[in-house]
Amino acid sequence: MIGILIIAHAPLANALRECALHVFPDCASGVLALDVLPNESPEDSLAKARAAMQALGTEEVLLLSDVFGATPCNVAQQLNDGLHTRLVAGTNLPMLLRSVCYRHESLEALAARAQAGGTQGVMPVGSTAPQNQTGKRHAPNHHDHQQ
Repeated sequence: MIGILIIAHAPLANALRECALHVFPDCASGVLALDVLPNESPEDSLAKARAAMQALGTEEVLLLSDVFGATPCNVAQQLNDGLHTRLVAGTNLPMLLRSVCYRHESLEALAARAQAGGTQGVMPVGSTAPQNQTGKRHAPNHHDHQQ
């Protein structure tokens, strides 16, 4: 199985990991998080990231970072060798959940699934109630107003 390391601005990395554990409680050992603190040096963050990769104990690691060009992503780029690691920036919860589900695939396929999951998880949502919900809509309509 491929390990997943989330490197993001504090507290996002650990928050994303906790959300993933809420949905997939058995993924704890395969998904680790590194919150990059505001006043921490990039060198210290890199040392912590290297230790986290070691702690995963997997031959291959999918690196997920929050914002391309920011310190967490820059740290992750220093870990990304392109052979045993892949890095996808712009992580969100749909991306992470998709990644957890497909950790058994190849690293290349997992990185592609992560990116697809992240983009497909972003969508406009209409104002009508979902079909599986019952009850009155909270949005007022012309019948709700007294004249």
